[in-house]
Amino acid sequence: MLNKAILMGRLTRDPELRHTQNNTPVASFRLAVDRGYRSNAENPQQQTADFIDIVCWDKQAEFVSKWFTKGQLVAVAGRIQQREWKDKEGNNRISFEIVANEVHFAEKRGASGADPSAAPNPNPVPRAAAPAPAANDPAPGGFAELEDDGELPF
Repeated sequence: MLNKAILMGRLTRDPELRHTQNNTPVASFRLAVDRGYRSNAENPQQQTADFIDIVCWDKQAEFVSKWFTKGQLVAVAGRIQQREWKDKEGNNRISFEIVANEVHFAEKRGASGADPSAAPNPNPVPRAAAPAPAANDPAPGGFAELEDDGELPF
């Protein structure tokens, strides 16, 4: 049997990190995934989206909660899972969600800024220039090493 889902969409809110009673991290978030354009009489170019619940566990959950924010374009691979539960009135409900095995950045850092119509800068200025190697002490391969500031390089 095969149960694999691959999605790309934008986060509708910041991921929520919780811990189980056994202190296992679990993060949940929702993706808005475009269906594409559909035609109707009132608005011939109306775009629609599905809102898919995503759950991830352990180190993946910690990674997602630390590095992903509302509006970011994200690629998710995982499996579809069905959950049964009772609402406040005692009615039986069924939910479907994606249990993510992989969550990836799907755009350059900062590309999902406040103005979604603004294009990312094709020639960004680096934050810190690399020091030039001394003439008698070149770095391996002719490249200068950058100091690690602890942030992701993208």
